[in-house]
Amino acid sequence: MSATTLNARAILDRLIAFPTVSRDTNLPLVDWLQDYLSAHGIISHRIPSPCGIKAHLYAQVGPDVPGGVILSGHTDVVPVDGQAWTMDPWTVTEKDGKLFGRGTCDMKGFDALAIWALVAAKDAPLKRPLQLALSFDEEVGCMAVKDLVEGMIASELPRAESVIVGEPSMMKVVTGHKGGSGFMVHVHGFEVHSSLAPYGVSAIHEGVRLIHWANEQNEANARATPSELAAPFDPPYSTLHVGVISGGTAHNITAKDCEFLLSVRAVPGDSGWDGKMLAAAAAIEKTMQAVKPETSIEMKPVFGVPPLSPENGGPAEVLSRRLTGDNGTHVVSYGTEGGQFQTRGYSVVVCGPGDIAQAHQPDEFLTLEQFAAGQSFMERLIDDLTQ
Repeated sequence: MSATTLNARAILDRLIAFPTVSRDTNLPLVDWLQDYLSAHGIISHRIPSPCGIKAHLYAQVGPDVPGGVILSGHTDVVPVDGQAWTMDPWTVTEKDGKLFGRGTCDMKGFDALAIWALVAAKDAPLKRPLQLALSFDEEVGCMAVKDLVEGMIASELPRAESVIVGEPSMMKVVTGHKGGSGFMVHVHGFEVHSSLAPYGVSAIHEGVRLIHWANEQNEANARATPSELAAPFDPPYSTLHVGVISGGTAHNITAKDCEFLLSVRAVPGDSGWDGKMLAAAAAIEKTMQAVKPETSIEMKPVFGVPPLSPENGGPAEVLSRRLTGDNGTHVVSYGTEGGQFQTRGYSVVVCGPGDIAQAHQPDEFLTLEQFAAGQSFMERLIDDLTQ
């Protein structure tokens, strides 16, 4: 009995039904996908997370020769908690030319198309292989993707040449994006009565000194002339940010603790920010310890996303422009796993269906028009791989 072959829309229905919020498991989705691919004679591989409740998945169809194409997506989605959804987020609802559901835009729409393409290409006379790479935890820092990239390199699969990351770009060819990294900062102060403040160390005051340093970096970056790599971005420079801060016990006690997340969104070519943040914290810590040696600033890395640098005619760009007809210049300020692939020598672009403005929103949607454009892209890609 032959296996049932699902169209891309039916695959999307299946994927959305798995509530793969980043904090939760994605194993039911991976289990289903491995079974589906296996039923079509496609061997897939999983790379489990250290905690064992999640897994990356990769697979290939076509000849075992180098120079193929990787379709890269992520399986995790952001939570729906606290959002005013007017329909079931875990069921695809088609209405007014749109497909509603958590992850339809970011980015299970692309995942569904990529899975469809892999099965469709199974029996095509490919001259170069098509590979699928699906990751977890992209939405919470993109750090786990490194294990998937390294696992694929270490595997027996032939090394691909180009990677197409299917984040929503309205099917435009995005050749660059900012990188990012962040530290959870915990300032450990020393409590005294506020009337004796010079004899204590206020964690809040010292934390604000680090935030002030971040503001100074932003001001200096804004004044500087943008580099050629940075010029296409908005804004055309690296930015530091603190979004949430907590600390203190009472208004008349110097704060014992202060915590916040200090992050940077760095343009390609502007590296070294982790070291700069650590050095700034160390300098402040030194002055704190001159008052009370037991005080400190703890810096815990929480995410790191390498930037994606434009390759000026790289294989992935040439291929994607040929398939889409898009010859414009496009960069984005959000991060993807593209930088992880590029740092390991792959040629990378971002190109996928949907508008990033819809990502993470209540009643998230992908238009039928964009889904169809993604389908056409996949069909042309399969044909290209047979040439």
